[in-house]
Amino acid sequence: MKNIFIVGTISLFCGAFGSVLGWKYVIQPELENTQSATFASNHVPFENFDKTETPTFYPKTVNNIGENPDFVLAAEKSTSSVVFIQTLTEYEYRAGGWLNWFFEPRASDQVSSGSGVVISNDGFIVTNNHVVENADRIKVTLGKRTFAAELIGTDPSTDLAVIKIDGDNLNPVELGNSDNVNVGEWVLAVGNPFNLNSTVTGGIVSAKGRNINILKDKFPIESFIQTDAAINPGNSGGALVNMKGELIGINTAILSRTGSYAGYGFAVPVNIVRKVYGDLKKYGTVQKAFTGAEFVDVNSELAKKLSLKDLSGVIIANIQNDGAAKKAGLMKGDVIKAVNGREIDSKSYLEEYIGNLYPGDKLSISVQRDNKIIDKELVLTNREGTTSVIKKFIFTSDELRASFETVSKVERDLIGIDNGVKVIDYESIGFFAELGIPEGFIVTHLNNTAIQSPEELSEILLKIRGRVIISGIDRRGRKVYYPYYF
Repeated sequence: MKNIFIVGTISLFCGAFGSVLGWKYVIQPELENTQSATFASNHVPFENFDKTETPTFYPKTVNNIGENPDFVLAAEKSTSSVVFIQTLTEYEYRAGGWLNWFFEPRASDQVSSGSGVVISNDGFIVTNNHVVENADRIKVTLGKRTFAAELIGTDPSTDLAVIKIDGDNLNPVELGNSDNVNVGEWVLAVGNPFNLNSTVTGGIVSAKGRNINILKDKFPIESFIQTDAAINPGNSGGALVNMKGELIGINTAILSRTGSYAGYGFAVPVNIVRKVYGDLKKYGTVQKAFTGAEFVDVNSELAKKLSLKDLSGVIIANIQNDGAAKKAGLMKGDVIKAVNGREIDSKSYLEEYIGNLYPGDKLSISVQRDNKIIDKELVLTNREGTTSVIKKFIFTSDELRASFETVSKVERDLIGIDNGVKVIDYESIGFFAELGIPEGFIVTHLNNTAIQSPEELSEILLKIRGRVIISGIDRRGRKVYYPYYF
């Protein structure tokens, strides 16, 4: 009996010791190597979609150590402008083998949640694109009131979206100026993390102009405000405010090893928010301005290769053949030092600045070429290479159960095609779903016929019989084809 006790004690000790070693040398290093940027949205059970949790309000208490009235003022001004958003996305699918295609599809639902910020007293709300993307129903909770929301428009390049509710006595947030935000100043993050309504956390601005490569759009604008105010799943689309209670950013992402707060969050600057909101409300699409050039930051290696005396400015890495930069006389290898009198110190800052402008706006650009400063004037263009206003047009085919849009000229030039129609969306049961063609795929040819418009694509697919090869470009820029028999 004594021997059994001794053996058991030794086994218990060894097991505990082994667990410590396993954590220290196996599990912990594994976690430390899985850091990634993550959108701060939240998934919740479907049964909670129609349930609204009303937060409990407690009377104010006096802090005996000493209150900071600035924090209190900022929280009071901003919390009534931040809403809780729930979205319901409905899916249809067929499980199992090919015999299941003869039976009715199964239905599935996914519920997600996030935050939004009231921008106007007539019910316009700004949130993140990834919060409302593909949603079939959007529900907004503001205090004790609940509203059905309408999607006004989205902009994947900035991960912003605008929705609208029919409400009165709303309290829109006061918009600040993100150009005036300083690293080190105090800020508050307001949102609904983990479905905890009206949560406020505090921190400072840790950095500006951060590019974390989280947006998958072909023309992303990433110049995030970085903060150490705690941001968690559910904070997406919420407010980042200064000590005056002014909106300076829309909280979007976190840098985390676990998917929850681990030190840093990122917000879209309010100056970009202001333009995206105005454009989506007025035109249904953002009036993006293009320079016809691609940029890279200066580093030691490039500075040495180009014989640069310092690391300031942004290098022009590529020039579009007939774009605005080419017409302005800019060249590959030029180093942009200043734009409209503003010193340029990073690619993200330059893209943020241009992101606030419109097609037709003029840029006075100072570039360094052969160690000389040259001044050029560039006129920004839209995605079709002109300066006119563009309105979003999506063609929907009821027969194909899919929606399409013509690929813009600037995107065609980027991927090297002369024509194409992009598959924007399709139902889970239908022609494109059956073929497995992904959303975002660009159809360039049907057999040997070049496709110029969505109407042409739909007409041919509805009439053609026999063997068809659908050729095009996938999201990674690869040439792909899908054979099909009608």
